[in-house]
Amino acid sequence: MEFLTKETFLKKVFDYENKTEWDFTGENPVVIDFYADWCGPCKMLSPIMEELAKEYQGKVDIYKIDTEAEQELAAVFGIRSIPSVLFVPKNDKPQMSVGAMRKEDYKRAFKEIFGVPEPIIIAN
Repeated sequence: MEFLTKETFLKKVFDYENKTEWDFTGENPVVIDFYADWCGPCKMLSPIMEELAKEYQGKVDIYKIDTEAEQELAAVFGIRSIPSVLFVPKNDKPQMSVGAMRKEDYKRAFKEIFGVPEPIIIAN
C-alpha cells in the first residue's frame, strides 16, 4: 500500500492540473483511502486496507492520502468527512464512499465496480 502525495497522485491517478475531463492514468483499478491520523474510524479501516492490498496485489492498487498533509487533494475531491474511500475503475468515472465499511463490503465493491473477482486464498 502506497501513501500518495499530490505529485504522485498527478502521475499515478489523474493530472487534474493539466486536464479538465477525467482521464485515469493507472494500469489497475484504484482505491484511495482519504484519512487522518487522529480519526478513530480511519484507524479501524487501515488494517482492512492493508489486508486488501495484499490479497488484491497486481489486480487493484490501494493508496492512502493523509488529508492533513495533502489538503489540496482533499479539497479537489470535496472530502468533508473521513474516512472517505474513492473507487477508481480503469474505464469509468470514480465513485466515492463515505465512512468505513467491513472488509466483505469492499470485496463486493471491487467485484461490482471494478469487475475484479475475490481472490482465492489457499491456507497452509
